[in-house]
Amino acid sequence: MIDRATLVEYCNTLLDSAAFQDYCPNGLQVEGREQIRMLVTGVTASQAMVDAAVAAGADMLLVHHGYFWKGESAPITGIKQRRLKGLLGNDVNLLAYHLPLDVHASLGNNAQLARLMGWSITGGLEPENPRSVGLQGELPAPMSGGEVAAHLARVLNREPLHIAGNDRPIKRIAWCTGAAQGYIDKAIALGVDAFVTGEISEPTVHAARENGIHFFSAGHHATERYGVKALGEHLAERFGIEHQFIDIANPV
Repeated sequence: MIDRATLVEYCNTLLDSAAFQDYCPNGLQVEGREQIRMLVTGVTASQAMVDAAVAAGADMLLVHHGYFWKGESAPITGIKQRRLKGLLGNDVNLLAYHLPLDVHASLGNNAQLARLMGWSITGGLEPENPRSVGLQGELPAPMSGGEVAAHLARVLNREPLHIAGNDRPIKRIAWCTGAAQGYIDKAIALGVDAFVTGEISEPTVHAARENGIHFFSAGHHATERYGVKALGEHLAERFGIEHQFIDIANPV
């Protein structure tokens, strides 16, 4: 068991959350009970995730996508009211980290995707930025676009959308989990053979084809399951608490 304040302070320091200008508040978003024995982690604090955490006996729910995003409607009505009621009514804490959990060098979504895929990391997608959200690296050996797509499908259990900008093999690769299709220009500027992210937009297809780069849309949810899971496992080992990762299926 660990007290809430100690766990939150540790996470804030570990992820350097104060250093980020983000689209949402990072850290404790909803306050629940003070003592944490059971930690549940998941990608998004949807109603299904809240219900699953309550059913699992969670004292704290730790997610990548929490609440209170910039530009959203302020009134506590509709799904926002029901989600908060589920947390507050059961005294469950909500802890959320967005960009800090993308960027972390070992526990972050991008680092964890590289580990799972077997890619070596050679630098950031934005080399001049010490907190680059995306990364660049190399495959262990050159692979065709079809082979990379098949490998993504096996590892993530999700068939990626592959836009083949050329028919050359892939060795150098860049990636950024989630909705980072707009970063394809950064990957093109690096001269890599392929760019992997979670989502795709209509202009992305033309950018890939006309610039001769392979592009893979592997799923926003599918590419971002692993950072929060790794963080939960780390906290469980560090503080001797119970941890359960719950994956609420999402096809996007």
